[in-house]
Amino acid sequence: MNAPLYNTQILRLAAEIPFHERLVAPMASVEKRSPVCGSRVTVDIDLDDAGRVSAVGMLVRACALGQASASLMGAHVIGRSADEIAAARDALAAWLAGERPTPPDWPGLEIFAPALEHRGRHASIRLAFEAAAEAAAGAAR
Repeated sequence: MNAPLYNTQILRLAAEIPFHERLVAPMASVEKRSPVCGSRVTVDIDLDDAGRVSAVGMLVRACALGQASASLMGAHVIGRSADEIAAARDALAAWLAGERPTPPDWPGLEIFAPALEHRGRHASIRLAFEAAAEAAAGAAR
């Protein structure tokens, strides 16, 4: 792969993180940290009566890849169930690990194709999805 790891689309997403403020009293909150680079993402989640995400708040202290991933997660998480978010998390991890040929069925994740060969960056890309999945599962209990 010759595509640049940090491209204009990734940098734009990194600068446009939705829901970049924490929720005041979330149903669940989870922080994930990458031991490789120190990136951190905290995700707050509220669910509606049907068990779908109704509100999300985030604190993102990550590299551009982690920020872009948080941006994509946040842009499409409202209305999703805990199971849907967990499935996206698992599919993302499998794709990054080379265990599946295509990116997960979550809008925009194909932009991380240049990062597939950079294993040290994978943890940061997974952070927001890991935190959101764990928070949604916690809120569903």
